[in-house]
Amino acid sequence: MKEGWIVNTLDEVCFFENGDRGVNYPSKKHYIPEGIPFITAANVQNGNILNNLNYISEARFKLLSRGKFKKGDFLFCLRGSLGKFGFVKKDILGGIGSSMVIVRAQAIRNKWLFYYFRSNRCKQEIDNFKGGAAQPNLGAKDLKKFEINVPPLNEQDTIVKILDKSFAKIDQAKANIEKNIENAKELFQSKLNEVFSQGGEGWEERSLEEITTKIGSGSTPRGGQSSYKASGISLIRSMNVHDDGFRDKNLAFIDEEQALKLKNVKLEENDVLLNITGASVARCCVVENSYLPARVNQHVSIIRLEKGIMNFRFLHYALTSKETKNLLLGIGEQGATRQAITKAQIQSFKISYPNSISFQNELVEILDNFKVKCAIIESHYHQKIKDLDELKKSLLQKAFSGELV
Repeated sequence: MKEGWIVNTLDEVCFFENGDRGVNYPSKKHYIPEGIPFITAANVQNGNILNNLNYISEARFKLLSRGKFKKGDFLFCLRGSLGKFGFVKKDILGGIGSSMVIVRAQAIRNKWLFYYFRSNRCKQEIDNFKGGAAQPNLGAKDLKKFEINVPPLNEQDTIVKILDKSFAKIDQAKANIEKNIENAKELFQSKLNEVFSQGGEGWEERSLEEITTKIGSGSTPRGGQSSYKASGISLIRSMNVHDDGFRDKNLAFIDEEQALKLKNVKLEENDVLLNITGASVARCCVVENSYLPARVNQHVSIIRLEKGIMNFRFLHYALTSKETKNLLLGIGEQGATRQAITKAQIQSFKISYPNSISFQNELVEILDNFKVKCAIIESHYHQKIKDLDELKKSLLQKAFSGELV
């Protein structure tokens, strides 16, 4: 370790205070629209306190025997979202949830502690101390034992300035890259718009009912999630359907008996899936054959084309083009109680397409190739973001080992 630095436990350089866990602890029934902030793990992220706060009355706040934070305090999560923290920048008072602890820097700079909580050194200490089988957790007594390398205050100030300046540049670079990712997405959408705005001679417009053999959704087996199996026949839900492709995360499975009850929504090769309810309404994809046999639940509709009229990939691109998507979203917003598209609305929905299958195939190939190029660009930019995140970790590593100059 660098000369002049010492190793302290957090207990030696910070003050700690747990939240109140007694009879006066606020529950959801005590939350009010405005008042004194009451912070839980859901309200903190990356050192910041988010805007989705809960509030309690001044009278309820006064009943708390401890866990009252002020400007300059750190609010650290001990359970569930272990390691998340927020820094109180504003001159406000508030209370903390029972899964959090107030950490108040005393013999070190606030910013030194801020960067420590973001460092791999802190993450390593968490791994060393955390317990709990179902839910990783720490006690405040464990957090107090975390070791932190501490330079003289003037050196802390110098290193913090370097980190502040470097992180600001990295964050700006990430913002620029994220904008480029959005531009790449828009680039593909512009290509879709170019293709589907052609129309004219050789194109025709027909309703989906006229060019399909099936439009319909399924249902959830009795018992809901508790009836799902570890393996078996895929049950596709709206969370699996995305415009850029099928996602098998949290894919549910049912057995043969359950599948038999859903035989009317048996997925076939080249079926197009459309989400018809909820926040993901109008998302659309085609499922790879490797996930068959499969069924769909009530939030997903199967659209099965008549043979020889339309390329199923063409239909997928058509339904995910911006203009068509906006039309579908507009229909979805008309739902009485929630976003929804009915079977009748899908049947009457009109699609414009070339009456030549060979021309459709050419357009699909053009879009496929363009999509691959856009995906390569996006992947390149995502890697740059990962590299910048690694650069932050490297800078913090050097900072807390005395190598950052």
